Amino acid sequence: EDSVIYAALVLKPGAAAPQLIRLFEESELSALIYQDDLASAQRLETMYASRGGRPKQQALPPKGLYEIIWQALEPELEDIKQIYFATSGVLHRINIGALASHKKDLLSEQFEMTRLNSTRQLAIQEEAGEERRGALLFGGITYDPDGSMGSAEDSPEGAWRYLDWTQREVAGVREILVEAGVPAFIKAKDEASEAVFKTLGKENPVPRILHLATHGFFFPDPELQSDSAAASTQLPSFAQNANPMLRSGLILAGANEAWTGGTVPEGQEDGILTAYEISQMNLKGTELVVLSACETGLGDIEGNEGVYGLQRAFKMAGVHYLILSLWQVPDKETMEFMNTFYSHWLEDEKSIPEAFRLTQKKISNQYENPFWWAGFILIQ
Repeated sequence: EDSVIYAALVLKPGAAAPQLIRLFEESELSALIYQDDLASAQRLETMYASRGGRPKQQALPPKGLYEIIWQALEPELEDIKQIYFATSGVLHRINIGALASHKKDLLSEQFEMTRLNSTRQLAIQEEAGEERRGALLFGGITYDPDGSMGSAEDSPEGAWRYLDWTQREVAGVREILVEAGVPAFIKAKDEASEAVFKTLGKENPVPRILHLATHGFFFPDPELQSDSAAASTQLPSFAQNANPMLRSGLILAGANEAWTGGTVPEGQEDGILTAYEISQMNLKGTELVVLSACETGLGDIEGNEGVYGLQRAFKMAGVHYLILSLWQVPDKETMEFMNTFYSHWLEDEKSIPEAFRLTQKKISNQYENPFWWAGFILIQ
């Protein structure tokens, strides 16, 4: 059976050419990250081995993520302080900065790490920013067509549930933004619609900050799904679409009607905002998009071409920075992470990358298990 070998191309200042360093076989990493026998929090603690610690009372793999992915690079990084990197293949599913070295420091504490969608961005000169605009925050969204919050008892099977904590999250973020002098507007309940979102860059100017606290979705390549998953009657029709940009997206107001097989009136948006639809928008001028939702960083992985999903969609639309999630971080910790990040960025006047690093450091000091804080990644 053919093996997929991962290597790093390391280019240091003054070097005539990049250096190729062999890292690992894909099967070695996959065996660690696809452990179905472990609960999420336990599995992530095993994978990341935060700050050099290992979970107790558990059989451990001989290598963690640090040993598999990063250890071979260490000799080439002496006296290096700043690292720009882009991931490939299954590495898109890993928060590299959250790996802990044998010194028990996170890599994001040892280096100033900037995750790029593609290293080609280093050769692109950024245009001067326009006059700073305000922020638009989506949260407390009602997904039922009648605008109600619904309940587990009266909602159809497969319907999206109202997320009570998102209302509190965007209210807290707005308070920080306004205090920092950034005008901030909340779209909640049935106002947080796909139609409203699509006015951005058209009837309405794009905001400086776009924060979306809602459900996200991603369906794997139908060719890779099991027969039982592919045959599920609960999956929407586009879950089988060949285009990966149509198999990931965000859920906005009223989406349950279309999601559960209902009919949407002609000329009306269905509330299911796909990555493809986002990619066709013009969001140039938006400095930061925050996707505070489950697995918004995922999508079909196409080797060096990156992830075909929401992160590619927003970059194609012209957004500068993206904060996404690799797994569903619990509600309380999500709000804590977001509030801390915005405070560092706007109140302490740090750069976005530095504010993110400081946030990750603070939250990781509070919660040893990476499950609670390492799910968020920042992409430039």
